[in-house]
Amino acid sequence: MLLKVEGLVVKYGHIEALHGIDLHVEEGEVVTILGANGAGKSTTLLTISGLIRPEKGSISFNHKPIHKLQPHEIVRLGIAQVPEGRRLFGTLTVRENLLLGAITQKDKQGVARMEDRIYNLFPILKERSSQLAGTLSGGEQQMLAIGRALMSRPKLLLLDEPSLGLAPLLVKSIFETLEEINRNEGVTVLLVEQNARAALSIAHRGYVMETGRIVLSEEAKSLLVNPDVKKAYLGGH
Repeated sequence: MLLKVEGLVVKYGHIEALHGIDLHVEEGEVVTILGANGAGKSTTLLTISGLIRPEKGSISFNHKPIHKLQPHEIVRLGIAQVPEGRRLFGTLTVRENLLLGAITQKDKQGVARMEDRIYNLFPILKERSSQLAGTLSGGEQQMLAIGRALMSRPKLLLLDEPSLGLAPLLVKSIFETLEEINRNEGVTVLLVEQNARAALSIAHRGYVMETGRIVLSEEAKSLLVNPDVKKAYLGGH
């Protein structure tokens, strides 16, 4: 098991945001977390990344506890996050943003090879490599945010709402690329996404969160036909 979260409790001040959640991700999987705004999905990812400290519970990665580590130590172990809203450095170039993603990497040749792989995945980034990140379109910025995370050569990629604000055609392209990253690059993916249909179309398994609790855990194909999930998240009845 690559990632194991057990009994995770997170508080913001006196307000409990996560009420003892359990989830796991096996190596090679794409797993999605579905839920409405405020369900605790982003909090879960931020806690795995070490940006929020849990009140109780444990997180282990490759059978090692990581819930007391600093974010940069977690990146070094092989977890990278693509944050909601991209969070790029707009006054730096595309290439400079990518190289920042490789800041924990010591192997210069490996970094150069990874940069080439990113340009193969997202050819537009090669064309725009000397352009300021802040001048890119929303879709290009999302590609850059994913590319920057991949530069740290993660075993596990965490993504928070990658389709946010993107046109449907771009959403399709981004999700096809995530599938390719999982299949061809061997990167395990944990994905938080409002677009439930797109997420379930590439996921192996899914969790449904409601107000800080996991209320359902099934294979993606089962969630796609689950009447409650269809009604709540897929616009069906």
